[in-house]
Amino acid sequence: MNNLFDIKGNVTVITGGTGVLGRAIAKYLALNGARVIILGRKEDVGNQLAAEICAEGGECEFMKTDVMNTEVVKKNCEDILAKYGRIDTLLNAAGGNMPGATIPPDKTFFDLQVDQFQTVLNLNLTGTVTPTQVFLEPMVRQGKGSIINFSSMAAFRPLTRVAGYAAAKAGISNFTAFMATECAKKFGEGIRVNAIAPGFFLTEQNRSLLTNPDGTYTQRGQDVIRQTPFGRMGDPEELCGTIHYLMSDASKFVTGTVAVVDGGFNAFAM
Repeated sequence: MNNLFDIKGNVTVITGGTGVLGRAIAKYLALNGARVIILGRKEDVGNQLAAEICAEGGECEFMKTDVMNTEVVKKNCEDILAKYGRIDTLLNAAGGNMPGATIPPDKTFFDLQVDQFQTVLNLNLTGTVTPTQVFLEPMVRQGKGSIINFSSMAAFRPLTRVAGYAAAKAGISNFTAFMATECAKKFGEGIRVNAIAPGFFLTEQNRSLLTNPDGTYTQRGQDVIRQTPFGRMGDPEELCGTIHYLMSDASKFVTGTVAVVDGGFNAFAM
C-alpha cells in the first residue's frame, strides 16, 4: 500500500514564505522531499533561506513576487511550470497588518484609518484570492492539487484591536469553503481547498504586541496564555504536521475545512 503521507516530488508553492512561520514550513517540506518554491518580497532573505535549505539537502528556490499584482504572480507561475511542469500544492501564507487598521485601547473606532484597513484587506484576502486564481489553472489541467489558505483565531471571534486583519481572515475562511465547493463541483474531486488557523505564534508581526523587550509577556500576551489551555505560545514547527496532512493523499476526502492548530485557544470558554 502506498504511503498516504508521501510528498516526495510534490511541487509546492508558498507565498509569504520568508516569515517566521513560512520559513519553518518551507524547510520542513523541502527536507521531507517536496520541491519548494518560496514566493515573497524580501529577495535577500528569500535567497538566503533557499540556500540554507538546499545546503541541508532539500530542494528549494526563491522567486520575488507581489501577491496583489496578477501579472507578477502569473509570471511566477509560468516560470515554475517551465522548470517543474506542474504545481501540486499552493500555500497562501502571505499577509500582514498595519497600525492604522487596528484600534488600540487608547483609541476608538473613529480613529480607524480606512485606507490602511483596505490595504490590510487587500494584502490578506485579495493576496489569497489572486494566487489561488493563478495557480489553480495548472491544477485543474492536471486534475489534482491542494490549496491551503492561512486563516486565524481572529476569524472565529472578533479579537480586540485587529479590526482589519480579523475581517480579512474571516473572509479567508469563507473563501476557503466557497472555493472547496466551487472546485469540487466544476473541476472534480482531485482539487481540494482547505485552510489552517494557527493559534498564537511569535512572529515579526506580533512580537512587540505580545512580548516586552526582556522577553516577558505583555498584558495582551498574558491574556493569550491565560486563554490557551496548553499555557504557551506555539512553535512554528508545530504547524508542519497539519500542513503535511492537508497536502498529502492522507486527506483525499478532506476539503472546505479550517484546521485549527492553537493549543486549545479556540476551545477555551472561561
